[in-house]
Amino acid sequence: MTDFTMEKQADGVAIITWDTQGKSMNVMNQQGFHDLEALIDDALADDAVKGVILTSGKEGSFAGGMDLNIIAKMRDDAGDNPAKGLFDGVMGMHAILRKIERAGMDPKTNKGGKPIAAALPGTALGIGLEIPLACHRIFAADNPSAKIGLPEIMVGIFPGAGGTTRLVRKLGAMAASPLLLEGKLNDPKKAKAAGVVDEVVPADQLIEKAREWVLSNPEIVKPWDDKGYKMPGGAPYHPAGFMTFVGASAMVNGKTQGAFPAAKALLSAVYEGALVPFDTALKIEARWFVNVLMNPSSSAMIRSLFINKEALEKGANRPDIPDQKVKKVGVIGAGMMGAGIALVSAMAGIQVVLIDQKQEAADKGKSYTADFMDQGIKRGKATPEKKAATLDLITATTDYAALKGCDLIIEAVFEDPKVKAEVTRNVLKVVDKDCIFATNTSTLPITDLAQASDRPEDFIGIHFFSPVEKMMLVEIIKGRQTGPRAVAKALDYVRQIRKTPIVVNDARFFYCNRCIIPYINEGIRMVAEGVAPALIDNAARQLGFPVGPLQLVDETSIDLGAKIARATRAAMGDDYPDAAVDEVIFWMEGEGRLGRKSNAGFYDYDDKGKRQGYWPGLAEKYPRAKAQPDLYEVQHRLMFAQVLEAVRALEEGVLEDIREGDVGAILAWGFAPWSGGPFTWLDIIGTPYAAERCDQLTQKFGPRFTTPKLLREMADKTQGFYDHFGQKSLAA
Repeated sequence: MTDFTMEKQADGVAIITWDTQGKSMNVMNQQGFHDLEALIDDALADDAVKGVILTSGKEGSFAGGMDLNIIAKMRDDAGDNPAKGLFDGVMGMHAILRKIERAGMDPKTNKGGKPIAAALPGTALGIGLEIPLACHRIFAADNPSAKIGLPEIMVGIFPGAGGTTRLVRKLGAMAASPLLLEGKLNDPKKAKAAGVVDEVVPADQLIEKAREWVLSNPEIVKPWDDKGYKMPGGAPYHPAGFMTFVGASAMVNGKTQGAFPAAKALLSAVYEGALVPFDTALKIEARWFVNVLMNPSSSAMIRSLFINKEALEKGANRPDIPDQKVKKVGVIGAGMMGAGIALVSAMAGIQVVLIDQKQEAADKGKSYTADFMDQGIKRGKATPEKKAATLDLITATTDYAALKGCDLIIEAVFEDPKVKAEVTRNVLKVVDKDCIFATNTSTLPITDLAQASDRPEDFIGIHFFSPVEKMMLVEIIKGRQTGPRAVAKALDYVRQIRKTPIVVNDARFFYCNRCIIPYINEGIRMVAEGVAPALIDNAARQLGFPVGPLQLVDETSIDLGAKIARATRAAMGDDYPDAAVDEVIFWMEGEGRLGRKSNAGFYDYDDKGKRQGYWPGLAEKYPRAKAQPDLYEVQHRLMFAQVLEAVRALEEGVLEDIREGDVGAILAWGFAPWSGGPFTWLDIIGTPYAAERCDQLTQKFGPRFTTPKLLREMADKTQGFYDHFGQKSLAA
């Protein structure tokens, strides 16, 4: 079976339908390109065909993008010269799309040719938009849920099948920049307003409107193939265009800090391509695209943010248990976390019972959803009807009896074991015996909390990150007695609310906080050593972290850090390793500098909570060292502090799958996305070098950088984590 079929109709319109076999959404593969080209050749050679409509056989979507295995195959097929293989493969794609664009026109006169229209029933992403951009007119169905755009930058590459060159020539560099550099997606009407698609029509008229245009004998020469073409907004040598590119360069470097190679390569392709004729620009785009593909960062981001993330979302580590889809969820505690959990649950169409001690608090928790929906209505992303339907799913009450019929409970009360235990017992008096109980906690051991339940096999941890509606990761924690049905229920629920799950075993701080805390602590240690705070935070940002460790502790609150430190010290006793950090944190707490929430922390803030620079009192207490450390030393301290904890978590069995370690790190705390996550980063730099660097850091800064046994063994064998573990767990 082929993914592309063609029907030649009596009026002379040939309809090519894309329908990828065995997929819910079209995905382009290598054979698909060959099949599409053959059908285009057939249509252009047939005198009875007046024009072509390219559409989809999938209801509500055109295409979700390209099968990224194509890129891997191009690289592998090239043997000892992978760059040439990739370049030839990309230029082959350009040739097919250019054939669509030229459509048989005479190369000298631009006469002749057959109109080719793209008819998009819905979502069109990546290659699913690059192909339509090569067509002569793009019709999109009026489908508000559809997303149209080029999101490649989000997985470490950029549109390399002509999308970059065509979009810039169609819109101009300035208008194209949010679509290319930020991967912005639009619904059809906004895509038309942006100039990406040409017409938005009722869904039931999509093919007929495209047919009318094809038969109207339209002008089909693209502007960039016509004489006298001028780029919208000006080319780089034009005064206005010059300023556009200066601004774009500043924006890219300001946002990426030079850590993401794809953005810089994209900008180079746009700038250089704008100086030359279109076909040369395509070749320049291909060269820069290959440059990115040959950078290990692109492979790392594709694997972690596309392949691994998708596998986890589809239940790669789900127990073999029948479907556990949640019908009714009880959320205990209507504070910030509970309100957010209620919101995302109701948005997913799940019935919610939101409970708090006082009706006023429960109602306030429900109003969080109302406020969120109001914001969505203002932005055109929701409707009053959708708001009403979502709020109807939430029952705000103080009555535990309302939990009757819930198949999942998520407790989100104060982080106090006694309070959580009381809530657990009260809930279990009401709910049915097959109800799964989950606790939302970031630090408290799940196994200990499960002691309040008479069914510990049905007790599990579900750790949401704040704010719930924005953060994409959910950490699921198995207690020692947690059973497979509880794990399956948690995974199915996370899938329902459209977030990415990782499953870890119970241990102090689980996985994510276990790695975040050393990152923060290393930054604070450096403050005490006299390292300039700006060097610490900027070193982190230049690694690709969204915020530096000092800014992060301000955002999460310094008194929370002090509370965690005291609890950890009490639990670990003489083994506690962070006394040097506590000295700074406890002093800051004593000074009343609790972070952003108190408008005073490592930073000073204005009355509106805007950062004003580092607090001068910090330098008075911890004077700046005359000799500041090398940037790379600061960066390695920050990176290895986290990465070694990830390795220890794998070594101890807290992590069972390195894919979860990589995806979780990026989504939970923004671990250097370009690196693909801690385990991929170790593979990029090589385990032998990593072990050597750990030895150097240990000698200079202490035992917290001691090389874990697992890393040492792998370094001795020159093994990488993905070579060694692949998709298997450590236990396997």
